[in-house]
Amino acid sequence: MKFSLAIAGENALASAFVVFRGFSESIRKASVLGYDGIELALKTPDEISRQDLSALLKRHSMQVSCVSTGQVYASLGYAFTDTDAQRRAELKRIFKEFIDLAADYGQLVNIGRVRGPIGTKTRDEADSLFIDLAGDLCAYAAPKGVTMILEPVNRYEIDYINSVEDGIRLLRKAGIPNLKLMPDVFHMNIEDVEIGATLAKYVDDVAYVHFADSNRHAPGDGHLDFDDVVNHLKASGYPGWCSVEILPYPDPDTAAERAIRFLSNYR
Repeated sequence: MKFSLAIAGENALASAFVVFRGFSESIRKASVLGYDGIELALKTPDEISRQDLSALLKRHSMQVSCVSTGQVYASLGYAFTDTDAQRRAELKRIFKEFIDLAADYGQLVNIGRVRGPIGTKTRDEADSLFIDLAGDLCAYAAPKGVTMILEPVNRYEIDYINSVEDGIRLLRKAGIPNLKLMPDVFHMNIEDVEIGATLAKYVDDVAYVHFADSNRHAPGDGHLDFDDVVNHLKASGYPGWCSVEILPYPDPDTAAERAIRFLSNYR
């Protein structure tokens, strides 16, 4: 299996689920620890230059597993379910730049909480707003070889697309070939009846998986059954990345080291 580590820039929000901040040192540390790649958690696509990124990846023999976009919602407040035309246009512009970046690095762009809440809308209204914008972005992404990946997030963080089943429902409704699912086992532990079996059931729709234990700490530090998770992924032929997105507890270096040491048992 291929394991990556979510990292961010030095000015990332304190709430960003990354252990390391600062791209140069983060990529070096992830390589030394034994990760296969890094997930870029970005607020805007220009946080790191392509020249610098290419040089760092080559120097440390690393890959980009995914471009993730949680800070676009958390910091800038943009959302796919927003009804304001100007804000939707700005979000589309930002995501097109993310897609351009992912075309060269990772070929995957995450849609997490930036999909937005339902709020006072009906679910059908939220679906229509999401599908309209996601459809335009996926059409832009397809010829570039980029897939958009929707991450179900638990009910305590947002009121829209909480479980894997919710995500599958929306994918089926949208019918967009390069819109796939990005389950996170931390959220699944709250929302889904089973984790491993659910991942295996929908493996053809799964393009990326986030790993964190039940307490959002490093895998192995909580009560999640990672034997069940990984065995189901392997048995179902899942070919993609598993990315570590955790809190920096008890400190960044220890958290990142604990995670890869535990997960290396599954290589």
